[in-house]
Amino acid sequence: MSLRRPKPPPERADSETPRPVAPVGRRRFAELTGSWRAALRIARRESRRSRRRTVLVLAMIAMPVAALAFLAASYDMAELTPQERIDRRLGVADAQLQWIANAPVEQDEWGEGWYTREGEIPSTVTSAEVSALLGPGSRVTEVRPHVPLTLRGPHRDEVVNGRALDLTDPLARGLVRFRAGRAPQQPGEVAVSPAAMRRLDLRLGRAVAAADGSRAYTVVGVVEFPDDLGPVVALHPGAVPATSPEPDGVWLADVPGTVDTEMVSRLNDSGVVVTARHGFGSPPGADRTWLGSVVGDNPNDLSTGVLIAGLGLLEVVLLVGPAFAVGVRRRRRDLALVAVAGGDAAQLRRVVLADGVVLGVLGAAAGLLVGVGAAFAGRPLMEQYVFSARFGGYRCWPTALVLLAGVAVLAGVLAALAPAWTAARQDVSAGLAGRRTPAKSQGRWLALGLTLVVGGAGLAAFGATRTSPAVVLTGLILGELGLVCCTPTLLGALARLGRVLPLAPRIALRDASRNRAAAAPAICAVMAAVASSVALGGYLASDGARDARAYRPALPTGHVLVYPVGTGEQPTLAQVTDAARSQFGVGAVALVQPASCGAGRGGYCDIAPVLPLAQACPWQPGVQLPAAQRQQARADPRCQIRGADYFGGYVEPGVDDGTALPLLTGVDPATTAAATAVLRAGGVVVTDPRYLHDGLVTVRVSEVEDGRDRPITDHDLPGYALTRATGPPRLLLSSAAARQLGLSWAPAGWVIGTTTPPDEEQQARFAAALRPFGTLSLSVENGGPPHDVSPLLLLLAAAAGLITVGAAGIATALAAAEGRAELTTLAAVGAAPAVRRVLAICQAGVIAGIGSVLGIVAGLGTAAIVLVSVNRQYASDWPVPDPYPFLVPWPALGVLVLVPVVAMLGAGLFTRARLPIERRLD
Repeated sequence: MSLRRPKPPPERADSETPRPVAPVGRRRFAELTGSWRAALRIARRESRRSRRRTVLVLAMIAMPVAALAFLAASYDMAELTPQERIDRRLGVADAQLQWIANAPVEQDEWGEGWYTREGEIPSTVTSAEVSALLGPGSRVTEVRPHVPLTLRGPHRDEVVNGRALDLTDPLARGLVRFRAGRAPQQPGEVAVSPAAMRRLDLRLGRAVAAADGSRAYTVVGVVEFPDDLGPVVALHPGAVPATSPEPDGVWLADVPGTVDTEMVSRLNDSGVVVTARHGFGSPPGADRTWLGSVVGDNPNDLSTGVLIAGLGLLEVVLLVGPAFAVGVRRRRRDLALVAVAGGDAAQLRRVVLADGVVLGVLGAAAGLLVGVGAAFAGRPLMEQYVFSARFGGYRCWPTALVLLAGVAVLAGVLAALAPAWTAARQDVSAGLAGRRTPAKSQGRWLALGLTLVVGGAGLAAFGATRTSPAVVLTGLILGELGLVCCTPTLLGALARLGRVLPLAPRIALRDASRNRAAAAPAICAVMAAVASSVALGGYLASDGARDARAYRPALPTGHVLVYPVGTGEQPTLAQVTDAARSQFGVGAVALVQPASCGAGRGGYCDIAPVLPLAQACPWQPGVQLPAAQRQQARADPRCQIRGADYFGGYVEPGVDDGTALPLLTGVDPATTAAATAVLRAGGVVVTDPRYLHDGLVTVRVSEVEDGRDRPITDHDLPGYALTRATGPPRLLLSSAAARQLGLSWAPAGWVIGTTTPPDEEQQARFAAALRPFGTLSLSVENGGPPHDVSPLLLLLAAAAGLITVGAAGIATALAAAEGRAELTTLAAVGAAPAVRRVLAICQAGVIAGIGSVLGIVAGLGTAAIVLVSVNRQYASDWPVPDPYPFLVPWPALGVLVLVPVVAMLGAGLFTRARLPIERRLD
């Protein structure tokens, strides 16, 4: 039987019609799209198969995204829109008026910026005058948002923000939210905020007294001001009658019509600034918008923020990178099969990069959902304890969230970049056989790393001399990238040195050297965190020491200056002495009596000693001098004074008979006796010996009164110079010398000599003992700058320690999963179960120890480069600034040294001692 080929139909040709060829660009796009589609499907399948690794990577990416999304959403809700700000300021009123001058003013559209070229604040304004400006049918109510108020608390006097407004008026009632009670209806009643109620320990119906005991108020309501959730007290307008012009007082207005441009222009011509509920257009020929414009962001600040975000992105990439590296090694057979099936190097890279894309998208989605949800759920807490104000509407700043999502995907792709490059270059036959390709340390990476380290150090030094944080951060980033490139080579060298170590540390070093793609990023993550903490800690410690060196105390350590607040009744010297003896345990109290040009005089008055010509520096500070003159000034003995002394060169004049001198200056009894003798003889005492010449001090009195310069008078008076005085420069005049100069003096306060600085409780008791005589202000000399950087250093070290422990834990867990076969071999040859735990401890120690050591060295080096560069920048300046000393932040280093130990103990605690057995032979 034979087969015949059927004849084709007559209408059809035997030969096929050639198909049209697609353009090359379209064909390549189709191939690229198909390749990425397949790679994304493989990545999705792999994420489901390796659930633990997926959860780890998602957590590392989602946590910073969630934190930043929380901050972005909270900030967007806290930043009120112009209409929300207007609604909060106006309540139910049609407009808010502020009479700021008795001359025409110009303002922006929303009344938030205004300008006047002349005029003064008008005298006390009444409601009738404001209503007359608005026209018939209008109604106004006054609101004074800032009324100084000090009330008696359960333990001490409390300063709260008082607001005078009539809450029985619907216009003012719209500014608050009532929580309980009613509005104050008479001057003796108040409504308090919940924060004020907690601080003052109040309840409805209770009374609270003013600190000076002048009057008491009854709490009749609990109100909340949306713009201030702190301690606020709403007073009845009759409780604080206006006796002088109120520059911050405003009027809420209800007008019969609308607030149009004509009304605003008419009110502006009278000196009134208008805030209308709805924006109004600018009148013809006037520009009312330039004052309300917002100046663009500082490019230096923007670049600094971008670089800090880049450092955070680098940290995330380094932490996530080991997980991708381990995933690639566990999938090397699958990748080899892709290569055998015809996949080229680019397609292999896409398969691994697709993991970063998928996990980055999932991490971004999870982080955004968690962050925005937490911002919405935690909104009341943020309003109360962080911003102290109610937010606007619910919103989440979509632009920032999209940017965060893009950064999260970029972090995933960058973390998978190095493993993708490694996967594309692996040996296919070794991958099919399941063999591990030996790690090779290429010299070009070491050379590139060293180049980046040197270049980054130089760039950081250059930025320090130019005081540019952006350039300094750029140098730090380049230096860290250089150390990242050098770390694999360092691991190889340390692995060769591990031959002399016991079994567990030798295996840990060998595994770190073999798995450099996973170990190096973890070590670099630790190094980056520790280096940043140490560098910033070193700078803060040096800056704190510099501030402490430049600090000039106002009094001897522990002494107290007491000044009365207000012009009412004041305690006597005996009463202050009794209170100091009972509360501070001391009785050394003296009057402080500043000198002035005369009672009842106005204008400018300057009373100061005059330097002799032989002691005066020929150059004036603040003047730009050529380099040669600056060098001469630095070498001149008459100009050897620090810059802080020049800019704080005011000499404080006072009148004393020797009683207050030891309390103000802290000199010894012998010096006090000699200075007191000069004062009682009609002389003067100065705290700077340069003013004394031939036993005399020249005192100059300069006065400007009513725009006229009065004659300058110089008098040579018998003087005495204190060589070791504490405090600012002082000129103490005897009463006879003050009368000779035509000066007047009066008690203005008291100085109390104590051995140790009194704490807040002692100060509160002292103020309470003198409360019947008025309100007092206390200033205590603690002997140093008020701020302490130690808590900040410990916080930085704690943050770096947390990253170190996390990186060590991740690397140890990944190494345990990767080395399961080797642990099985150890079990087969009879290794003890404790070997696994000791091995985990050593693996964590390798990651945390090497990273911490490198970070400490890099951080100290960075701090030294920055400080030396800054000192060299000011080395030729005059007046001579205080240099930055190089100090090691020992508190931070102490924490960072303990962190590797904590990481090792944690690894040993959470690692099972039992060795795995994959197969049992019978």
